[in-house]
Amino acid sequence: MIRLAGAGLAYWALIFALGFVLGTIRVLWLAPLVGLVPATVIELPIMLTASWFASDWLAQRFGIATGAEALAMGGIAFALLMTAECALAGVLAGQTPPQWFADLQEPHALLGLAGQVAFALMPWLRVRGRSGR
Repeated sequence: MIRLAGAGLAYWALIFALGFVLGTIRVLWLAPLVGLVPATVIELPIMLTASWFASDWLAQRFGIATGAEALAMGGIAFALLMTAECALAGVLAGQTPPQWFADLQEPHALLGLAGQVAFALMPWLRVRGRSGR
């Protein structure tokens, strides 16, 4: 279990750090130029590509070999991501958790949430692809 938690934590930390940098660029520079939805559409492939490579590298590094282990890795990373997103919304935007959750219904946030679900499933996809199942 500690190995799975470590894999999920490492996966979250790596992708969250990239997302924090790209999210700052998206919110402060790109969204004012092109709008929230187009800015999210521009950021999403970068994040998913990073998730694709990071999930495989970390799964191999932590010895994640089964679909169940990979789903646990992605689930842990997703739970950490949602917790961090909610906390940042509170700190940076003064939102309460219910306000943050309600904002997930906005089109740009739904795109982001879809990407976050894909991020969570990425370790499973990569492990599944390696095993040929």
